[in-house]
Amino acid sequence: MTTTASPVSLTSVTLEVDDTEAARRFYTAFGVEPHVRLRESETSSAGFRGFTLALTVSQPATVQRFLGAAADAGATVVKPAAKSLWGYGGVVQAPDGTLWKVATSAKKDTGPATREIDDMVLLLGVEDVKASRQFYVSRGLTVARSFGGKYAEFASDEAGPVKLALYKRRGLAKDLGVAADGTGSHRIVLSGTAGPFTDPDGFRWEAAAASLT
Repeated sequence: MTTTASPVSLTSVTLEVDDTEAARRFYTAFGVEPHVRLRESETSSAGFRGFTLALTVSQPATVQRFLGAAADAGATVVKPAAKSLWGYGGVVQAPDGTLWKVATSAKKDTGPATREIDDMVLLLGVEDVKASRQFYVSRGLTVARSFGGKYAEFASDEAGPVKLALYKRRGLAKDLGVAADGTGSHRIVLSGTAGPFTDPDGFRWEAAAASLT
């Protein structure tokens, strides 16, 4: 009998925040609390932290519902929700500093707004997409989609809460509506079956078991 190995993938995302209880209240109100872990940390960070968490939802009304809930809970609106060539979406910054993008490819509503998330993607802004993609492949991750030196997305366990993708750092910052410059900690820790290690852009990974404490 042949045994198929489980895919190497991202299993959880931990955000480093100043106040875990305040952050938990915000993420509960936002509607994403089950999808992220929180860890208290006083590490310094300034400017763009080099990543965003992106929610894909079914329709514009649901985009508005998530962004409205975030703003009501204390988030700063970075890019108000608007139509574009690809769909509809906007960007907010959580009180802890994390940037969140909520978007849909649909241009019209087909029903009432929901709190359902179709996909959640962690986009890492990297200096060299091809080099970082190869780095992750060398650690066992499998590329699901790739567009040259602009974007790469990795295959994930269907049960995993978050997909992992790479985006050119300056392109990601431009898409989010923020300056690309930033210093200090990313204030995020990734956990997965390939950890522990630190990638070429300074994103830290822990072994999956370490995230369960």
